[in-house]
Amino acid sequence: MSTVPHHDTAQVVVSLGTDHHKFDRLVDWIDEWLISQADPPSCLVQYGGSKEPAVASGVPRMPRDDLLELYSRASVVVVQGGPGSILDAREVGHIPLAIPRRPELHEVVDGHQIAFTRTMAEHGEAIAVETAQDLFRELSLALANPVKMRTEPRRSDPAAAARKLESALSQLDRVATGPIALHRIRQVISRH
Repeated sequence: MSTVPHHDTAQVVVSLGTDHHKFDRLVDWIDEWLISQADPPSCLVQYGGSKEPAVASGVPRMPRDDLLELYSRASVVVVQGGPGSILDAREVGHIPLAIPRRPELHEVVDGHQIAFTRTMAEHGEAIAVETAQDLFRELSLALANPVKMRTEPRRSDPAAAARKLESALSQLDRVATGPIALHRIRQVISRH
C-alpha cells in the first residue's frame, strides 16, 4: 500500500530524484505546461532538493517502491535523465520522457545525464527532452496516446551483465597485456 494514497491517481508522475542539486527548471516547465492546459491532468512531482511546484502536487521524497507503484498507474512518467530514474521507469514498463540535468546550469556535477539520456533514447528506452517546448509537445502526444508510452518491463539481470563484462575483459586480455587489476576483476566476477 502506498504511503501517499492521495496521489495514487496522478496521470502524470514527475521524478527529479533526490540529488541535492536544484532542478527548478523542470519544476517550472511542468507548472507552466499545466497552466497552459484547458483541462490539466492530475500531476505529482517528486521534487527532492528542488523547489516545490506551485501548480502540480508535490512531495519532496518517497520510498522507491511507492514511486514505482505511482509510475505503474500513471499515463505518463517524466524523469530527470539519471540512470536510476530512467531504469526505474523502464522497470515498470514505462518509456519515460527524460530531461537531463545540465552541469552548466549547476543542476549536476558533470554531463553524464546528457550522454545517458541520449543513449537510452537511441535504444528506444526513453524519449529525450531538451527544451520546454519539446516537453510540452511530448506530454501532449503521450497523453493523447498513453499506450505508446508503455512496453514490456525492463528487468535487470546481474548474471547476464557479469557474463558480458567477463567477455569484454577476455577481449582486453587478447589485445593487450593488461594490468594486474584485470586479473583481480576477473576473480571478483567469478565469485558472483
